[in-house]
Amino acid sequence: MTADPLVLNPELERATSRLLATIASFSDPDLAEPTLCAGWTRGHMLSHLARNADAYVNLLTWARTGVRTPAYESPEARDEGIQAGAARPLAAQLADMAAASTRLATAIDAMPPEAWSVTVALPSGTPIPAARVVWSRICEVELHHVDLCAGYTPADWPDAFPLRLLHDPATPHAATLVDPDGTVLLTVENAPTVSGPVHALAAWLTGRGDGTALTGDLPNLEAWK
Repeated sequence: MTADPLVLNPELERATSRLLATIASFSDPDLAEPTLCAGWTRGHMLSHLARNADAYVNLLTWARTGVRTPAYESPEARDEGIQAGAARPLAAQLADMAAASTRLATAIDAMPPEAWSVTVALPSGTPIPAARVVWSRICEVELHHVDLCAGYTPADWPDAFPLRLLHDPATPHAATLVDPDGTVLLTVENAPTVSGPVHALAAWLTGRGDGTALTGDLPNLEAWK
């Protein structure tokens, strides 16, 4: 499946719209509820997602201008930014997310074709071509939308997203994966075979599902991290 950022950008726009709709459904007290990320409330998660959009703007600026612009000044600055925005009221969180998403959309539109091949670095330090930024942002939005525990589940993911996720190098390739019709989705040598719906396979491999909808000898994913 293609990883072309200009092909994926409409998917990012739709994922962002779904996220913003979920945020708009919250009340101020809802933001204090826990998420699937240990120690983070919904407020922390939303603050992270907004700052992550700005981090990706930095990476695209780096690719476009040639001036090294890290996603975050430092890991400490990243954490401080999340904490600083976590306790804000809903109106501020929603406005911030919308504005940060618009900044990222503008940065994507401003990219000349040759800039997409420039190597930048994710916050983890992993070098990637700038073309991967759009896909990385889709992953942030779709996975953390589930983490909000607000009714959006892996079953709500668009069909193409979990398929791409299964083949992503960052996803643990711990088993040969088969869909319910018997179609082999991913082959891993000397690994057990696990079967189930595509979204359930992707949810299990990314820690958003416990594998109860799957069949087969599920390996311990901790060994694959």
